[in-house]
Amino acid sequence: MSDRTPMTRAGYDKLKAELSELENVQMPEIEKRIAIARADGDLKENAEYHGARESQGMLQAKINMLKGKLASGEIVDPATMPKDQVVFGCTVKVKDLEFGDTEEFTLVGAGEEDYDVGKILVTSPLAQGLLGLKVGEKAEIEVPAGTNRFKILEIRFE
Repeated sequence: MSDRTPMTRAGYDKLKAELSELENVQMPEIEKRIAIARADGDLKENAEYHGARESQGMLQAKINMLKGKLASGEIVDPATMPKDQVVFGCTVKVKDLEFGDTEEFTLVGAGEEDYDVGKILVTSPLAQGLLGLKVGEKAEIEVPAGTNRFKILEIRFE
């Protein structure tokens, strides 16, 4: 797989808005907290100062992560993808061959993932194991707990 991460325009815009919020709203608030705590005197025993600095570090790490996702992002229009196989942007219905239950996954890009509703990153091992398969084909996907075996029941685009 290339180092480019597919994402929709909506996912890209969502990440961009989150980055803007962090850089332009939250970071200045933390910088104010640091300045106020610094004015209180001795920094060695100033819990407010150390707490604000820790918050600043965590926020900067999140900003860096978002910038990395945006930099490696490649906006893809799901409408241009093949309709007869599992690809970015599709919803795939699979049957778990071990347990017999069915599950649905929508393969999405960065910023759109929501595991509670079955929206999984196209770069995840599960999605990578399903990519390119057609209805009726089977997949064996290695996961830390063993091997998942699925049969593709349906592919659709919403």
